[in-house]
Amino acid sequence: MQLGVSSFAFGWAVAAGSPPAPAAFTADTLLDFAVAHRVPVIQFGDNLPLHALADNELARFGARAHSQAVAIETGARGLTAGHLDRYIAISRRLDARLLRFVIDAKEYEPDLTTVTGIIRHALPALRAANLVLGIENHDRFPCGTLRELIDGIASEHVGICLDTANSLGAGEGIGEVLATLAPVCVNLHVKDFAIQRVPHAMGFSVSGRSLGHGMLPLARVVEAVASHGRCRTAVVELWPPPEPDMTATLAKEMRWAQQSVAVLREALTALPW
Repeated sequence: MQLGVSSFAFGWAVAAGSPPAPAAFTADTLLDFAVAHRVPVIQFGDNLPLHALADNELARFGARAHSQAVAIETGARGLTAGHLDRYIAISRRLDARLLRFVIDAKEYEPDLTTVTGIIRHALPALRAANLVLGIENHDRFPCGTLRELIDGIASEHVGICLDTANSLGAGEGIGEVLATLAPVCVNLHVKDFAIQRVPHAMGFSVSGRSLGHGMLPLARVVEAVASHGRCRTAVVELWPPPEPDMTATLAKEMRWAQQSVAVLREALTALPW
């Protein structure tokens, strides 16, 4: 598996984009981080949408990434036929080999039959582009349903983008997620977290942590996914709780990104495969 970093490692910086942020966080900013920290893969989430770039901007950015030997993975949200076609075309333009998709979007929650039909219709285009579609586990669908989706389609061009924290929103822990989805994982979102009892003791809160400082069993996760041989990249994502002001929040986010890249690099280097 190759090391990667996602635009969702910089969620606060992308969302800020104006004072007190020092500058807008763009595709080039993500690439600059990857080059500076020797990260060979960058992944774009829907927080930094590539379809917002003009054709000439896409071409310029793709050429710049190629010149820096940084591979691009694309990403989007809202799995409609039209949006999937749009991102397959963008992926081809950027020579991407993986397209990560979150199924749901605002006021759009298709059922499994609809999702299956959309993906089946896109299979010829995915094959022609030599592109793998990674469907992310993202709250609404439990792991068993997602596994049913992937097994039913049964294509080497479709698998799971396995996020290590998202399925907490579906009431599922990392053990269940790995057992069900690791065999069909084509992309790993490495996100650390902590679950703590709230002060009044009636409930728990979930919050992000820098990689290696939370509850995620990182070595177990990367070994379980790598053992099946389908996962191409492991990508850092972060959920940093905000500080009292944006300047401090952005500084923490950058510090966490740097630390997490270093920790994930070490974990991937330690793999026996």
